[in-house]
Amino acid sequence: MAEDLMRYDLLVQEALRRVVRLALLRVARTGLPGDHHFFIAINNRHDGVKLSDRLRRKYPNEMTIVLQHQFWNLAVHERHFEVDLSFDNIPEKLSISFEAVKGFFDPSVQFGLQFEEIPADQREALLEAAPAPATTSASNAAPAADEGKAERGPEKIVSLDQFRKK
Repeated sequence: MAEDLMRYDLLVQEALRRVVRLALLRVARTGLPGDHHFFIAINNRHDGVKLSDRLRRKYPNEMTIVLQHQFWNLAVHERHFEVDLSFDNIPEKLSISFEAVKGFFDPSVQFGLQFEEIPADQREALLEAAPAPATTSASNAAPAADEGKAERGPEKIVSLDQFRKK
């Protein structure tokens, strides 16, 4: 068997981390639907995890947070998320890199993901090869779509039917 120079194992892990990100984005926008709730296991030793000294002493290696009834200010970014939780009735703000997530589980539907740590150099190479995410907003979407249209000429539409076996 040939050596996997594409590193499909890393590509799949990165894609599954996006599943976690998208689930959290949905919750940040609309709240937890139905009985859904999340257990998220975190590698606290990862550079992308920001915790209070108190939590770091209590959980030096890893911890699992629960997003169910008492969490606030969930903010989801491209590479990390932030959330306020209560530990022993003391409010804490956590910032967690998606790279530090070791596991994600939604017991309401028995859905779970487990992740291996990707070495930083391999992850950077993986991200450099990936296209940058597109960003648009209502204020700049229309001008960007028309920019350079005259220079490019008419749009070409390719039908997938030409590639299907008949």
